[in-house]
Amino acid sequence: MRVYVPLTLPGLAQAHKTGELGPGPLTAYAVTPALREWYVSDDIEELEYAALNRAAAASLRLLAGDPAAARRRVVVAVDVPDREATVDPDRGLDASSLGEVRVAGPVPLAKAAAVHADADDAEADVAAAADALGAADQGDDDARFVVDGAEDHELLWYGVQEIPGLLA
Repeated sequence: MRVYVPLTLPGLAQAHKTGELGPGPLTAYAVTPALREWYVSDDIEELEYAALNRAAAASLRLLAGDPAAARRRVVVAVDVPDREATVDPDRGLDASSLGEVRVAGPVPLAKAAAVHADADDAEADVAAAADALGAADQGDDDARFVVDGAEDHELLWYGVQEIPGLLA
């Protein structure tokens, strides 16, 4: 199963240093039955893109909690055995948990398929979105508009071998 692990650049640096994503449990996003039902598509590429976007939103939340981190969303795509990614049945009806899975233990970074990250030109919008996230969660429409502005930026694809350059 392909899972998308939300991180920040400091989190990616730590994973690069230790050679693994973890410790577990890790929150990740994947094509789950609830995500399939919500997205109403049978196209696996569209569904994986939706899971990637859910992970990007979770990365934004991590940035909101870490003011020192560079304002770039980071998601690592990793392939894990299906049995290692579980859905919390108690959160199945919670819209904020669509596509969310738990990976019990650490995952070797060598199992990563790719890294997705914002381009440099997204930093201002991502910074504004991280700052506005709390107000958006409280129903502020202007803040929601700012958060959506970050979501307008597509994450770029990087090979795992490009992590050192991404961190530089």
